[in-house]
Amino acid sequence: MNKHHYVAIMAGGIGSRFWPMSRTNFPKQFLDILGTGRTLIQQTWDRYSKLVLKENIFIITAQEYVNIVKKQVPDIPEENILAEPSRKNTAPCIAYIAFKLLKKDPKALMIAAPADNLILETDEFLKTAKKAFSFVDHINALLTIGVKPTYPNTGYGYIQHDTTEAAPDIFKVKTFTEKPNLELAKAFISSGDFLWNAGIFTWKVKNIITALEKHEPELYELFAAEKDKFNTDAEREAVENIYPQCTNISIDFAVMEKADNVFVIPASFGWSDLGTWNSAWENKDKDYFGNAVVGKHVMVVDANNCIVHVPDNKLVLLQGLKDYIIVDTKDVLLICKKDKEQEIKQYVAEVKRNMGDKYL
Repeated sequence: MNKHHYVAIMAGGIGSRFWPMSRTNFPKQFLDILGTGRTLIQQTWDRYSKLVLKENIFIITAQEYVNIVKKQVPDIPEENILAEPSRKNTAPCIAYIAFKLLKKDPKALMIAAPADNLILETDEFLKTAKKAFSFVDHINALLTIGVKPTYPNTGYGYIQHDTTEAAPDIFKVKTFTEKPNLELAKAFISSGDFLWNAGIFTWKVKNIITALEKHEPELYELFAAEKDKFNTDAEREAVENIYPQCTNISIDFAVMEKADNVFVIPASFGWSDLGTWNSAWENKDKDYFGNAVVGKHVMVVDANNCIVHVPDNKLVLLQGLKDYIIVDTKDVLLICKKDKEQEIKQYVAEVKRNMGDKYL
């Protein structure tokens, strides 16, 4: 393994569309959504520990999740768990780890990836990741992985690319598009030059810092002013000084949509961002009637295409439901039509308004 290759796993999100399983104090990256025996962050750790040295994997998370990370990923060196004082989206997160790595290793190459992606074909993914490292090692490029779409999903962002290759299986990016409506998503699929945006990035650390300086100078200046404190005892204080001043902005908006050296690798490795209960249903084994069930004592009578996630110690009998989400936790029961899943975030906000934070 190359000692200059690093991975930054971003694990600070709340995952509110997976409520009521995903909670503010224990969000979805720490859950075993599909009943595999490993949580999403554990699966992500397993995957990247086959790609780079374990001491070169960093997890960036919210301060309140540090102890959960320690418990679920015991092999990670404690100093490789970076605690963000507040949630400011992916651009500050990436700036933090980039400045830290540049000081530690000026030759560093980095993959930045979410903690909660589902990737079913690990070997195929590792081939793609190695190709990504190889490309950015020789070219001043900001590289993202695009997943070949299998249907017109309206919950994902899309990447449009040139039709001619810049290198074998690598293309220059033309545009990024946020979540489209169904009609537009269908047009993207039929055009053949659009990919799902997996949110997995690869670059030389010095090149992403240069890109931040050019395209998001205020953010760059905040970190550059404190750069000498990274990897010292003064780092914590520096980060706590920087974060309240940071804009809440994604790396896509801050850099990727503005830069002219952005490339994409089209790939297929059984990817899902597992952002919603519907995506869990799509990726879970189903019974003869299309029901995806997690729970040892679930009986289904005349029910079709449901996603069911209930405790193992509870008997649940479902009758007559079609295309529903049924999720039972110790204090919340959710029964919701699958086609209303994008509104779960709004339902959570309504719960907060009426009930406070108790059930969040």
